[in-house]
Amino acid sequence: MPKSRIRKKADYTPPPAKQTTAIKLNSRAWVAPVMLAMFLIGLAWIVVFYVTDGSLPIDKLDNWNIVVGFGFIAAGFGVSTQWK
Repeated sequence: MPKSRIRKKADYTPPPAKQTTAIKLNSRAWVAPVMLAMFLIGLAWIVVFYVTDGSLPIDKLDNWNIVVGFGFIAAGFGVSTQWK
């Protein structure tokens, strides 16, 4: 019986190295300070309204001062969506 041929396997060649790409996040430096400022302004607006029994910050707005304070806080959350 004839002897079967031995096939030579190809030498192992590792796959080419992947080029690592640096991820640039382009973090906007203005986002965090503006976000925190909006939170603090909203909080201060509401606290001042309650401490002064509704005479400050704007007397004519009456209870709408609370809405203005929460508006600042909501704007802070809106700005926070830009943070990377």
